[in-house]
Amino acid sequence: MQSISPETIYRGNYAWEESLPHIAELTKSPLILGRGIQTNNLRNNIFKDLKNQKLNVNYANLQFDCCYEDITRVKNIISNNNNDSVIAAGGGKVLDSGKYIAESLNIPCITVPLSASTCAGWTALSNIYTKDGQFIKDVALRSCPKILVYDHKFIKTAPSRTLASGIADALAKWYESSITSATIDDGLVQQAIQISRVLRDQLLIDGEKAFKDQFENYPSWQNTVEACGLTAGLVGGIGGEKCRTAAAHAIHNAITQIITPNKFLHGEIVGVGLLLQLRLEEMKNNNKLADQSIKQLLVLMKELNLPTTIGQLGINVFENNNLDKIADFTCRDKSEIHFLPFEINKRDIIEVISNFEQQKIKI
Repeated sequence: MQSISPETIYRGNYAWEESLPHIAELTKSPLILGRGIQTNNLRNNIFKDLKNQKLNVNYANLQFDCCYEDITRVKNIISNNNNDSVIAAGGGKVLDSGKYIAESLNIPCITVPLSASTCAGWTALSNIYTKDGQFIKDVALRSCPKILVYDHKFIKTAPSRTLASGIADALAKWYESSITSATIDDGLVQQAIQISRVLRDQLLIDGEKAFKDQFENYPSWQNTVEACGLTAGLVGGIGGEKCRTAAAHAIHNAITQIITPNKFLHGEIVGVGLLLQLRLEEMKNNNKLADQSIKQLLVLMKELNLPTTIGQLGINVFENNNLDKIADFTCRDKSEIHFLPFEINKRDIIEVISNFEQQKIKI
């Protein structure tokens, strides 16, 4: 079975308003799931609009990331209120939590991304973390969300940092899927890889303009946010598991095991993982183009104010046994690192990270 896309997608400047009649047909007692205080006003407006549709609306906020403690608490709230759907409105952790909770209770999920930071509003996948933000596992869901509402008015209110994070996460689609799946004799997988290549090219063309000029260059902004939030999800839907993740995400998952005072966004960490994946390709697979790709990405990442080393994520890999911890988790059984077409072991990860963190890269 393959879950390719949400059943219905609304997108554009009035996507939310256009979706309301459909939502009112689907649910009579939804629970709005959110998190940050920065998006409270948006969720309050969503709440009011749903009340105007004569719906019995409740709400709940996550206290942590997409973790079992929050999931259990929100499931109890839904059961006590007899809610018949989850409307997840927020970033990737909120969207993943909403999808997981809805599937657990066998009720529909409606995703309303409030930033372009990930494609979590699209996918049949939830990443589970500890309440401290350490990655545990990803869970494949039976279906994508029932409705995805990708309203540009909502996305516009998000900090530019979330857009930069989304660009880094979406860029990884090409670099991960092209190396893991290039030899797979499956038409849909090959088409997914080609979509990810076009996605990468579009982000290289429009990403910086969208980040810096925002709405002054509206076509670039629109192309970029939809690439991050929609097309990136489509690649995983058509291509399946191996078109989703490889070393960049495996290293992301390992880096989250080191708890730091400052929280970094998913795509910010994936971007660092992507640079390290390319170094691995150069070191282990003799990929002559990897160094050129790194230089190209470094230029863009600098313009997007993205971190480009683990040190810039607030982690010194040379203390507290951090390097061993990251290497162990990266190479654990069932890690996405093993999707690479060449063998990777703990020594490889230690070597590539040590070299990468110590070198002075000039742009």
